[in-house]
Amino acid sequence: MSFFWGECQSAGGTVPDEQVILITPHRVAMRGTEAKPSRCTALLGDVGQGTRCTLYEQRSSTCREFEASWANGEHNPHCDDARRAYGLPPLVPPLEPELSPDRVA
Repeated sequence: MSFFWGECQSAGGTVPDEQVILITPHRVAMRGTEAKPSRCTALLGDVGQGTRCTLYEQRSSTCREFEASWANGEHNPHCDDARRAYGLPPLVPPLEPELSPDRVA
């Protein structure tokens, strides 16, 4: 996903300029996300095994706003799409805790 170029360091933002590619005169994207399947070059590790963002504190708004499905109790179909691109199943919502007979909902 692209974001406003003003988030780049040369414009006073936090995203390192060398980590982005120009999409339009005012939009950029993280390197690697222009390919299919997309994989940001700042992502370290093996998808499905363990990954981390090497630019976490400097990441773009698109990364800051993206949440895994069910992280806040809501489904994110874009999370499903990203997982599917790597052959991973969608995340499932957490199980509701069972209520004991002496506990009222």
